[in-house]
Amino acid sequence: MLGLIGRKVGMTQVFDERGVLTPVTVIKIEENVVVGDRNEEKNGYNAKLIGAFDKKAKHVTKPYGGQFGDKISPKAVLKEMRDFEGDVAVGSSFGIELIKDLSFVDIEGTSKGKGYQGVMKRHGFGGGRATHGSKFHRGLGGTGMAATPSRTFKGTKMPGRMGGVRSSVQNLRVVKIDEEKQVLMVKGAVPGPNKGMVIVKKAKKK
Repeated sequence: MLGLIGRKVGMTQVFDERGVLTPVTVIKIEENVVVGDRNEEKNGYNAKLIGAFDKKAKHVTKPYGGQFGDKISPKAVLKEMRDFEGDVAVGSSFGIELIKDLSFVDIEGTSKGKGYQGVMKRHGFGGGRATHGSKFHRGLGGTGMAATPSRTFKGTKMPGRMGGVRSSVQNLRVVKIDEEKQVLMVKGAVPGPNKGMVIVKKAKKK
């Protein structure tokens, strides 16, 4: 698996040679550093521990900073990449050149948090009549049984916390890659707010 840690810059639009407009999300790939190596003998699986975004020394505790050693500056974001494709050693760094030949990618991020929401916004309920006197506008209606089993089943769609969860968007087409600026443009939207951390992976289903 190939993967890079980056930051979502925002959305824009580009035109191709035929003049067709394509909405794209711009992702800035930060310098990724191999912090650790996980192997079958010691850990039971093969993976590379990748770090990105430098962290100030005054904010680093001794237990956290101990895994970086003397040659690697502490990183704010650490991510294990299982079965990493590529011969990279601990301490080496890489960037967008790792995925320059990919046409499709999967992007993982944390969706925007929307707080506590009702069923119409959270689950798309239609709601009741909006006319005067209906007394049922945006409610969720009944949730349980009167007699048996006289409880609410697990998984019932109800109000609650919405957003702020890890989510992935698959098979996003790579529109443009700028190796000089370490910038990637993909067609469509990506989870999370601007300046949010994202992980760009090789598409699994392509």
